Formats: sequence, C-alpha cells, structure tokens
Amino acid sequence: MGRFDGVLLVSDYDDTLYDHNLTVNDRNRRALDYFLREGGRFTVATGRAHRTFTPQIGKEHLTLTAPAVLSNGASIYDYQADRPLLETQLPASAPDDLAALAEAIPEIGFEAYHGEDIYVYQGNFVTDMHMKRVGGSYVQCPIADMPTPWVKVILEQDHPVLLRAQRFMLDHFGDRYEAIFSNRYLLELTAKGATKGGMVARVADLLGIRREDLYCIGDNQNDLPMLAISAIPFAPANCAEEVKRWGARVLCHCNEGAVAQAIEIMGERYPEK
Repeated sequence: MGRFDGVLLVSDYDDTLYDHNLTVNDRNRRALDYFLREGGRFTVATGRAHRTFTPQIGKEHLTLTAPAVLSNGASIYDYQADRPLLETQLPASAPDDLAALAEAIPEIGFEAYHGEDIYVYQGNFVTDMHMKRVGGSYVQCPIADMPTPWVKVILEQDHPVLLRAQRFMLDHFGDRYEAIFSNRYLLELTAKGATKGGMVARVADLLGIRREDLYCIGDNQNDLPMLAISAIPFAPANCAEEVKRWGARVLCHCNEGAVAQAIEIMGERYPEK
C-alpha cells in the first residue's frame, strides 16, 4: 500500500508538464516516478490530438497509468490498452459554420482534425509555429474540400482577431460548440459539452477515484473546467492571468517543476504509511 493509493493526478501538457525548453524536466520526472511508486495514478489532459501527442510518450518516456484526455476534451484514449474509449465530433454543419466565420473574419485561419489527418484553411504564422511545435504534416485546402467529420478545429490568428472569432462562434452557434483558448493564439472548437473537465470527470469515475482524491494542474483557459473539479486547482506561475484571477493555486514556473511542486503539496494531505 502506497501513500497515494486511490489518488489521480491529471496534468495539462504544453507549458505545464512539458516546459518552455520543450522537455519534461528532471524535477518533474523524479516526482512522478515517486508518485507512481507510491500507488498514484497519473495521466495528461491536453489540447493535442492523438497524432500529435502520441510521439511525446516515447520522446519524453512518459508513464501514463490512466486514460488520457486528448483534443482539448474531444476524446479519451487508453494508452495502456492502445485504444480509444470515447471520441466526440463536431456537428455536420461545421464546414458551413466555419465558412460563415471565414466570410465574417477574412483573416482567420484554422486547423481541422479528421481522424489522424490535419487539414488547414488559410495557414498563417500561428499555423507555422504550432505545427513546428507539435510536429507532423498537414494538407492545406479550401473548406469545401476537407473531409468530415471533424473531431476539433483550432482557430489561429492574433489574439484580438481570435476574440472576435470567439464572439462570432458563440453568438451564432453557441449551442453547437465550445470555443475556448488554449493559449493567446489558439482558439479551440470542440463539440458542445466536450471539455477537459467533463472528460477528466469521466476518467475519474471509470477508475473509481473520489473527487477529493482528484488533482489537476493547468495553465490556460481550456484547463479551467478540469481545475474546477480538482481537490486543489494547481497552476504553474506562467499561467494565463485569467487562471490566476479565477483562483488557482499558483506554483512555480513550468520550467522549475510545477508538477513536482504539486505532488509535494499533495503529499502533505497523504502522510507516509
């Protein structure tokens, strides 16, 4: 029996566990190894899709002992069994809805995720930066030529443009989509009700984890739904101001091992046996 038996820790990936040096640092690795040895369950809830997150498991030698939440809450994937457990899809109207957005805001660009393929409309500097970070190829084409269904869409432009896009989508199609920022340059669209919080709750229920033993850490707006169900809502010091204002418990910078600090704080609630 370990001190963290029955405890689940869920971390956002980019800019939380995976730091600004594009690695999982040694402090986090050591802390996670200890957490797992002591019976804890660990997984990731990320905006990355299956295609763009899966290579990170080998690259960073990640050990996930609970199903992962992918695509910003659009899906759950069990890496231990190597199979999807749940996947939501955008409505059939998504191509027409995004065409209406593109007409209203001509400078908008986006990535549409169909299975393991990524299709890009009007790629821009954000698309280049994002694809360089997550890796992989994409097909740039008109919206009408993109195969459906889509699991999610990432809108890409400067932040003021994305704020306009968010207002447009919620004003016109708010009953169909979640429209939430994963950083200032990426506005993620998932099916209505598909959020990190809802999917993390499903994972916890699947594993029989009590809410008082569920802990989440994340840095941006898209993490708030899961922070809201966390026994202690943790965030790295580099988190968005919105997360700080919301009331997350702010830790050290992701580069300094914020996940490790969260585990240390959790340890105060679970004395050694």
